[in-house]
Amino acid sequence: MHIELHQFKDKEIAELNSDVLIISDIDSGTDLLGNLYYQGVGRVIIHKYNITPEFFDLKTKIAGEILQKFSNYQVRLAIVGDFNEVESKSLRDFIRESNRGKLVNFVDSLNEALMKLSN
Repeated sequence: MHIELHQFKDKEIAELNSDVLIISDIDSGTDLLGNLYYQGVGRVIIHKYNITPEFFDLKTKIAGEILQKFSNYQVRLAIVGDFNEVESKSLRDFIRESNRGKLVNFVDSLNEALMKLSN
């Protein structure tokens, strides 16, 4: 995994990139959060392609478990990907509700992620 640090509007934002899945299950998401929190990272960008597709199936509870922990530790997260074609009503509702807040956002581009996390 490669971490690229962005300075945007006086905020440091970590963008995570990898050739393999970064979040493959609840444990890997929890470990990631622990490592980021320990390093003092408070704003994180992760790309949809680095997250297991099961994360986006709300019945698996992977998203709920991981995102609750990000919220509890006040680590802001932006997930970058194309969410316009989401067919699941419950996932669309979940994304819409998340995007109303500041802790977890689902966005279309890196620039949008930087803007959301810098506010």
